[in-house]
Amino acid sequence: MKRLAILSAGILLCALASCDRHDPPDPKLEAPPAANVEKETDASIVKVDHPDRFPLAVAQKYDSTSELTVTGVVNPDVSRNVPVVSLASGRVVEIFARLGDDVKKGQLLMRIQSSDISGAFSEYRKAVVAEQLTRTQLDRATTLFEKGAIAKKELEAAQSAEDSAKVDVETTSERLKLLGSDLQHPTGIVEVKAPISGVIVEQNVTASAGVKTLDNSPNLFTIADLSSVWVVCDVYENDLANVRMGELADIKLNAYPGRVFKARVSNIGSAMDPNLRTAKVRLELQNPGVMRVGMFVTAVFHGTTHEAHASVPATAILHLHDREWVFKPLDGGRFKRVEVVSGNMLPDNMQEIVSGISPGEQVVAVALVIDNAAGQ
Repeated sequence: MKRLAILSAGILLCALASCDRHDPPDPKLEAPPAANVEKETDASIVKVDHPDRFPLAVAQKYDSTSELTVTGVVNPDVSRNVPVVSLASGRVVEIFARLGDDVKKGQLLMRIQSSDISGAFSEYRKAVVAEQLTRTQLDRATTLFEKGAIAKKELEAAQSAEDSAKVDVETTSERLKLLGSDLQHPTGIVEVKAPISGVIVEQNVTASAGVKTLDNSPNLFTIADLSSVWVVCDVYENDLANVRMGELADIKLNAYPGRVFKARVSNIGSAMDPNLRTAKVRLELQNPGVMRVGMFVTAVFHGTTHEAHASVPATAILHLHDREWVFKPLDGGRFKRVEVVSGNMLPDNMQEIVSGISPGEQVVAVALVIDNAAGQ
């Protein structure tokens, strides 16, 4: 009995000692519970224990017209491409312009030393001397005929010789002009000038190079007037019904994404590419000064049918790996990631949704927040 009493007293003392000891509080127990994201078997669905932390937005209805978006390339207007040639052969002595330069009409491009000019001047001088002689003979024949010293047929022969000599003078002088020479300044140097204002888009001549005649010889230069340009697009066979002659299209340059230009359809190709099943569509527009040959562009053709699309805040769209997503709420604190195709930006930071969701559906207003939570 005595041993039992001692054991009971020891247990009582231990209990009292434990009641007097106070352990420090654990901060982890006092903090609010962290959001617990549960992975579903469907990779596009996530579950959170506090879904109220993610505000929702209702997709609004937006009426728009059907659109067709294609790519194209800026090309020069071939009707505004003018070759620069020389009818006189010879050797280049000076060049004053190069590929890519802007030139004005009448601007000196190059000088050529040509033996053709020397020969043409020789023929011209001979024609002038012969014409002076025939004119003198005609004057003498006229005087003699008036005095009855010669017959009329002799006067007519003198008149014919004078007329023939004048033709020779006109022909030789015209040949000199065609070769690029000046009758008032006889020289063996030909000055080649720009026929129009524009940009030199092709150059096939260098200093001291030989210039041949036009037979089998490339153009010395090609000047393009880029004040008006073409945009040539490839349109798939299934989309050709959305392109009509004379309609306007929006042109966007990759180099200037914030600017939109208007172009008019001037030609729809009559032949299809047998491999790609596309047709060439040509649009014409005035060049505001920023379009360069070879630039890539995006052309948007507007249809006539109206379509009802959804519009959501731009922040509700998640851009990931060249694809776009929104998060739709489900029951039980779950959200589903849905792929969408976005359209144009709208006022008030709204964005059009072409496909993926319908007007009236709810989506998470800030997709990046829930995507970060799902990634933890």
